[in-house]
Amino acid sequence: MTDYSDLKGNWVETSNKLKRLFLVLENVDLTFSNGKQAELWAKIETKVGKSKAEIQGILSGL
Repeated sequence: MTDYSDLKGNWVETSNKLKRLFLVLENVDLTFSNGKQAELWAKIETKVGKSKAEIQGILSGL
């Protein structure tokens, strides 16, 4: 998975995986908004303390 657009179609499933992996994430942290992908990733990165690439690598391994 190389881009947020790859996640968009299956965001509910992906966000549920993220919440299980990173217990600090809540629904409000994972709310999808068109055009706000950078803000979403920044929020996730800040909350979990990992880079976008690290997070995507973890998700790709699931």
